[in-house]
Amino acid sequence: MRAIWNTMLKGLVAVLPIGLTVYLVYWLALTAERLFSRALKPLLPEAAYWPGLGLLAGLVVLYLAGLAVNAYVVRRALRFGDHLFERIPVVKTVYVAIRDFMRFFPASGKGSDLKRVVRFPFGPGKAIGFVTAESSAALGLDGRAADTVAVYLPMSYMVGGYTVFLPRELLETTTLSVEAGMRIALMGGVQGAEPASAVPRRSA
Repeated sequence: MRAIWNTMLKGLVAVLPIGLTVYLVYWLALTAERLFSRALKPLLPEAAYWPGLGLLAGLVVLYLAGLAVNAYVVRRALRFGDHLFERIPVVKTVYVAIRDFMRFFPASGKGSDLKRVVRFPFGPGKAIGFVTAESSAALGLDGRAADTVAVYLPMSYMVGGYTVFLPRELLETTTLSVEAGMRIALMGGVQGAEPASAVPRRSA
């Protein structure tokens, strides 16, 4: 029975990531189709609507929203909405958590808010972290500590993290990409087959 159970667990580990990914993509596509089809059907003749048009409309809306973010008026409106949600009890907890998580992803082709992956002394060993600001003065803190760097330390399996301010001379820059470093940090060093995006960058 133990051998059978171990074999089933191996199968679950192999199938679950693929199954959940496919299901999530399917759920997102189905949700977009249902949402936008309700808006399109009253505007289009019945014969002109075909399945998948709602999903296509959703992708177009996302693209247009990405273009609009560059506009000054839209940026001001988003900033106002950001401050508004941060003042609403309960809502701000959910909103801030989602907003901060999304900052890990590249935006507008300029990379994420995490600038580079570094190592620094941690007891008898070394810890991995991500530089978020090259000086504490950039965050509006004590300007006299200009040589102090803000480093974010994510906890394993995305259960939180810490921002610490460390002297620049303690930091060792690595050749890891931000994506590879985040994967190592969030998974606690557990690694399977290395995807192409997790391969360390070669220094120029």
